[in-house]
Amino acid sequence: MNFIERYKIPLLFSIAAIVFYISFGYHLERSDFLKLISLYVTLFFIAYIFIERLKLNFWFLACLGIIFRLVFMATIPNLSQDFYRFLWDGRLLAQGISPYLFTPASSIALGVTIEQSTELINGMGSLNASHFSNYPPINQFLYTVAALISGKSILGSVIVFRVIMILADIGILYFGKRLLEKINLPVKNIFWYFLNPFIIIELTGNLHFEGVMLFFFIWALYLLFKGKWFWAAVLIAVSVSVKLIPLLFLPLFFKWFSKKEVPTALNLTSLLSFYAVIGLTILITFLPFLSWEFIQNFSATISLWFQSFEFNASVYYIIRWIGFQIVGWNIIGTAGKILPVLVLLYILAVALFRKNKTPQQLITAMLFAISVYFLLSTTVHPWYIATPLLLSVFTKYKFPIVWSFLIVLSYSAYGKNGFDEKLWLVAVEYILVFGFAIFEIIKNDLFNLKKRPNILKPNLK
Repeated sequence: MNFIERYKIPLLFSIAAIVFYISFGYHLERSDFLKLISLYVTLFFIAYIFIERLKLNFWFLACLGIIFRLVFMATIPNLSQDFYRFLWDGRLLAQGISPYLFTPASSIALGVTIEQSTELINGMGSLNASHFSNYPPINQFLYTVAALISGKSILGSVIVFRVIMILADIGILYFGKRLLEKINLPVKNIFWYFLNPFIIIELTGNLHFEGVMLFFFIWALYLLFKGKWFWAAVLIAVSVSVKLIPLLFLPLFFKWFSKKEVPTALNLTSLLSFYAVIGLTILITFLPFLSWEFIQNFSATISLWFQSFEFNASVYYIIRWIGFQIVGWNIIGTAGKILPVLVLLYILAVALFRKNKTPQQLITAMLFAISVYFLLSTTVHPWYIATPLLLSVFTKYKFPIVWSFLIVLSYSAYGKNGFDEKLWLVAVEYILVFGFAIFEIIKNDLFNLKKRPNILKPNLK
């Protein structure tokens, strides 16, 4: 039996997926929500067939994931305009000018010359152009690489970004496979990340750098579980310097370094050394930009995400509605300060009172920490879900896969007449995600209870 006969059905699905990805990347307007959701649902169904139904080998699925990503290589992102700001920051830094000290609007006013400045500012929008950059230094370095390689072509820089994204995802596939083998979980789980149309579209297609951050973080976890905590700490710091999200996970390592077979003093020394390496490495990456003005601008821009911006939120929207009923106005300024504190208290509680001493326990704690963070956030853009999705691959929980499917509903807010968020669709998204998560938690707790010995049952021996 030749290759085509043996893989006839998978090849037909593959060709169909390529056609749908081409349509998604080259012939779709964000405002055409009906077409967007139709293509997305179809691609998600095909991914499900590949991962769960067809018994395909690892390398066939890996090659498919790479091919699907290559489809987007020559297209400009159509669901997000953030990449215009990435290009701006990179071209500014390539001239030796810190993107943390000048907004795009102020740069133009000061006479700074940026290639294709009009196209970049129009592309990123006036709101983005009026704020300082909030992207950490390793991200800025990658933006600068694109500027140095192709600083006069938007498409050329986009292609550089895509090569970086694809290499990062291949790295995630490699270390994800090895990590799954180490903790005795099915290797096919990694394809719920690598073949997921959500990841392919949002990261490779729309150029969000969550994949680069996750590559360094998963590599770090792999090294940590092999006992190489020093290099794990360095890589965690690098991941933080791509995206700040891994900072949330730092308290969760407390129990990992509190193992009974190791003396308490040695545990404490290792833990403090681990945190010290992370802190020092982060400091080194930020060092070229450090100044009092940088600290003010960077912190002020980040605070906007908690106290000014609203999109696709869940619990916060309920709080906002209650606020309107009680005081008559939007209480985002107050809620945006309180909700992060609640997240921090939750993470500290998980760090102190939950067993996080095995790889699966630690990753599960991270999954719930990031999920609670997003459920209490005022802004949840679709690409944010990449982090809980990847973490879920190494656990018993699949609700982030459901979330990665339903997150497409948030794009209904971008209509032909401008931005108009449909709260009933937001409600559908989160009711289903909450419902599935609660079902899984109850199911897994019952399973764990059945595995525990019944201490009330008398020993008849």
